[in-house]
This record gives sequence, C-alpha cells and structure tokens, in this order.
Amino acid sequence: MPDFKTAWDYHPFGADNVTIGQLILVFTLAIAGYGLSRLLETIVKRRLARTELRPDAAHTLQRILFYALIICVVLIALSLLNIPITAFAFLTGAIAIGVGFGAQNIINNFISGWILMAERPVRIGDFVEIDSHTGVVERIGNRSTRIRRVDGVHLLVPNSQMLERVVINWTLLDNRIRTMIRVGVAYGSSSQHVAGLIESAVTAHDDVLGDPPARIYFEDFGDNALVFDAYFWCDVSGERELRAIRSDIRHALTRSFDHEGIAIAFPQRDVHLDTSRPLQVEMVRGRAGVTATGEMNDV
Repeated sequence: MPDFKTAWDYHPFGADNVTIGQLILVFTLAIAGYGLSRLLETIVKRRLARTELRPDAAHTLQRILFYALIICVVLIALSLLNIPITAFAFLTGAIAIGVGFGAQNIINNFISGWILMAERPVRIGDFVEIDSHTGVVERIGNRSTRIRRVDGVHLLVPNSQMLERVVINWTLLDNRIRTMIRVGVAYGSSSQHVAGLIESAVTAHDDVLGDPPARIYFEDFGDNALVFDAYFWCDVSGERELRAIRSDIRHALTRSFDHEGIAIAFPQRDVHLDTSRPLQVEMVRGRAGVTATGEMNDV
C-alpha cells in the first residue's frame, strides 16, 4: 500500500500540482463522460421520437445536449488537475489564430451546420434540390449534410454550400406542390368534352387537392393533336409521389378516352403524290410500287 500511494502521488513531468492519480482520474473521467454523453443522447433521441417534435428540432436538441455534457466533463477534468480556466486565455487565443488559418473550411462548415439547425432553412425530412440533385435530407452533421437522392444514392454536401448556393426546398413551409400533365388528342375530337374528361380524371384522384382547384387549359393546336394542359396541386413530400399521382391520372384518362372513343394523337404525316401524269402501282416483293406508266402489275 505505501508503494501504491507513492506511485499514486508521484508528480510526473516535474509538475508539482499534477499527480499520476489525477491523470488516471481525468483519463477515466474523459472516457466515462464521453460514453455517458452518447448514452444520454441516444436516450433523448428515443424519447423525442415518440413526441410530435420535428426530426430536425430533435436533432438540434440532441447535439446541444451532447456538447453541453462534453463541456461539463472538460471543466471537471480541469478542476481535478487544479488548472484554472484563465490559464488558457492566452493559449486559446493562439490556437484560435492558428486554427483560423489552417482549418478555415472545417470551421466554416461546423458553424454553418449550427446555423442550419438554428435558422432551419433546410430541415431533416425536407425534399430539396441542389445542383440538379433531388432528395430527402437525412442528417445535418458537424461538417456536411447527408441527402438521400431519389435513386437511393447518398449525397454529402458541405454545410457551407447549403448556405451559399441556391437550394430549392420543396417542403420548407408546407407539402403543397403544383404539377401538371399534358395530353394530346386527335383532331375532330370535341374540345369541351375532352376538357371535361381530363378534369374528372384529375379531381377524382384522392391525393389531388380541391383548393386551389385544378385548371384545365386548351393549350394549342399542335402539329398532330389538340394539346391540353392540366394543372393541379397535391399534398406530397417529394417528386416520387408526384410521379405516381401523374401515372394514376394518365391511366384514368386512357380508360375514359377508350370508353368515349377519343383517340390519343400520335405523330403522322400525309404524303401527296404528283398526279399530273398517270401512275402505275406495282407489287414488288410483296410491296406496292408506283411507276409513271399508268399501269399496275404484280411482281
């Protein structure tokens, strides 16, 4: 026991106020404090998941709790080592200057991450579009924001770019999104009747909102069709659901047009022959051929 006490009270590095025992306590405290912080963060995450709190707000509370506990652990460790916080005033200033020059991007992304969680221009669960990439925000970390694209690929975007670049947030204030479908029917169809069928197919869908109401426009006399555009609003969380709704409406339109005998137009061309002189139509290898002799025969 005297040998253990002597080793426990030994002053390493020639320091009079720091012993081996204190270093062991600080090391043990750091490990235990970090583990406890992670455990409490996990417990809070599970508790908040059962509430009506949005995922982004819950994530912010988790990060604040974790870093607050880490700061408490650091302060306790300094008190065990008998080191006053004021001793770090000059040191922290020098470190801040060095870090400011050497790790600008890291600090920029770190601060941008906290701005994203505080200002909330982009939240966890939002459907966003950035640089032609679309997807759902899954996590806002210390350095980057993780977005799961519509094709299942994960996209990591630095937090600073989420603030500096143009980000289209489809669900920032609500999930109401307008979309449209275009339909072309054959010439000779009743335009009023076609517009009525399109409106019925759109408004009959359960996911199409009644306010604002759907709008059907006779858009143009096309090269091969009478062109109609249908604009309507939906309460969805992303492009995938919109595509499913448009697909359902197109299926319904196909059934309605088939029942009413209305043809969906397709590209076609009229060919006019020069009949200023007699033409001969021949069958060549099973195909019809035309000559200028005025006779038709089979080959």
